[in-house]
Amino acid sequence: MKKIFFITSFSVFFFSSCDFDASRAVFYQINEPVVMSASEFRNSVQTTGAKKITTFGKMCFYNGYLYLSDPGKGIHVINNTNPARPEIKSYIELQGNADLCIYNNRLYADAWVDVVWFDLSNPANPNLEGRLSNAFPEVLPDIQNLFPYDYELVSIAQQKGSIVVGWELKTRERQESYFVTDDVGIMSPTFSTGSGINGSMSRFGLVDNYLYAVINSGMHIFNLSGQTPMRQSDKIYIFDVETIFPYKNNLFLGTPYGMLIYSLEDPLKPQFASQISHLYGCDPVVVSDDLAYVTVRSGNFCGQTDDKLIVIDVSDIQNPQELVSYSMTNPKGLGIANDLLFLCDDGLKVFKLSAPQTLMSNKIAHFSGIDGYDVIPFNSTLMMISDKGLYQYNYSDNKVSFLSSIPVEV
Repeated sequence: MKKIFFITSFSVFFFSSCDFDASRAVFYQINEPVVMSASEFRNSVQTTGAKKITTFGKMCFYNGYLYLSDPGKGIHVINNTNPARPEIKSYIELQGNADLCIYNNRLYADAWVDVVWFDLSNPANPNLEGRLSNAFPEVLPDIQNLFPYDYELVSIAQQKGSIVVGWELKTRERQESYFVTDDVGIMSPTFSTGSGINGSMSRFGLVDNYLYAVINSGMHIFNLSGQTPMRQSDKIYIFDVETIFPYKNNLFLGTPYGMLIYSLEDPLKPQFASQISHLYGCDPVVVSDDLAYVTVRSGNFCGQTDDKLIVIDVSDIQNPQELVSYSMTNPKGLGIANDLLFLCDDGLKVFKLSAPQTLMSNKIAHFSGIDGYDVIPFNSTLMMISDKGLYQYNYSDNKVSFLSSIPVEV
């Protein structure tokens, strides 16, 4: 999501003396890059024994196993062949990981600037097969504050071939000059500053043998049909894409300012079809039966105070039409299966899909007390990752019941 960085420094001083030039020390905060040599970074990947889940991220389900990102650090491998008794089997140490997908028995994942892939012949013990270096050369770690980063230090690190792996917030001092004339002095600053199933929060989308990855300000396309992923085009610039959902040979992109639709009539040249805007806010989307379901939430860096579920008719991708919107608490990920809509909002809400205008009157379950982040429904099992861990539910026969959980342990 887009982060807004700012520094403000404006002060007025009063003097009763003659005109003169002056300066004073000003303290400000800035993020300095934490760097690692490329060789150390790329040799740090390994599969180890199971680790406790301490945070949550993106997830992908494939052949009975759930692969759960530990943001920035690695991937948990969970045997979910019996959803009532899931078992963490191993952990892939993978610095810089955020997203993942699975195609043809291979797990593909980002590692900041790189794409790496693993053989899943033994799904409980993924084997590193290869790495495509600098697949996303512009990617930097997320900054968890509102201060800018030192662009010059980042540029120096990149020129040396080092990898930026984090940030350290520093307080610096600079001298700022101001001019005092008669009774007023004003300070003037002098610087500028066979596919797995992904959740709805994913920035990786698979269509046939192509991987569409939306990272920062653009879309990257990779052909996964061979032994090594092959880049198929230059980066396609699209501003601030947060999520991607393939449907009927189209890509539905969630952005802070609306939903974008791209046609894949030519899979190597996605063409913009249309956009439907909403109030600024974070925005995952899923599509079923020519209806797109979009959540917009407030808080964090999302930029607005409204929380909504929006239903959009996308039967004509050139002319999408908003049908209805509903107020929510703080909605996030969502999924559709068996004519049911699963929505992470004040826990987990489940709706029977009918006419969009009557959706709220068809709520069949609500599990509260947890902050759901994203869901994957498959074969009557709903997998939900939340602030409290992995929660699973059975949704057969339009009845939803709790199955199991693996807690987040701080």
